[in-house]
Amino acid sequence: MTIEAEWWDYDDAGELAEAIAGDIGFIIDSALDARGSALIALPGGRTPVAALDLIAAQKRKWKDVTIIPTDDRIVEVTSPLSNVAMLAKKFLPLGARVIPLTGGAAAADYKMSGKAADARLADLPFPLDLVWLGMGADGHTASIFVGPDLDEALNGPKERRALGVTPDPMPVDAPVARVTLSKAAILSARSLTIAITGAEKREVLERAIAEGPGSSVPIGRVLGDSDLAVDIHWAEG
Repeated sequence: MTIEAEWWDYDDAGELAEAIAGDIGFIIDSALDARGSALIALPGGRTPVAALDLIAAQKRKWKDVTIIPTDDRIVEVTSPLSNVAMLAKKFLPLGARVIPLTGGAAAADYKMSGKAADARLADLPFPLDLVWLGMGADGHTASIFVGPDLDEALNGPKERRALGVTPDPMPVDAPVARVTLSKAAILSARSLTIAITGAEKREVLERAIAEGPGSSVPIGRVLGDSDLAVDIHWAEG
């Protein structure tokens, strides 16, 4: 299966942030117009921050918008590693709903954390209107990493929206287990956007797209079964 992807290249990270904010704002407003509500999944990390600030500055009925992280680390909500804490800080004051994937505390059993997240998401009106994905230099996306839980994240039951995972090896900058949206939840979305920076990540993503479903890296395995055209936003840095 050929991955349908459209690349959008920008001169710098600021231009990339403005373009993504415009696109995502349009998707949110289109969902609000069509259905009276919007449900979106946003990433953590450093790359999205500038665009998220621009999105938060947009005027709309935020009380009708529900936001979930694409993934999160199983840590206390006060931890700087918490994705939902960052999203909540930006969007809760606007009146948006921000739904966590984790219970806000380190857990001994990451699988149980994943099951709890899946139960929490069952109450939301899927499919997602938007999934915005990032990608690591190793080709992981959301928290779909190489490791013992990769096959479950990629090939688990289609009704499973979230699961607990542990990367192997653990990332040096955040050596903790995570909860992530499943491939099925990601690919059920109405819109799919990826944002990356740097030549190294571009090379990894181009190779993953060329390899398709048999890719050696997780993002290629995820996108390989996508029926959506994927918008990829890239800047050198």
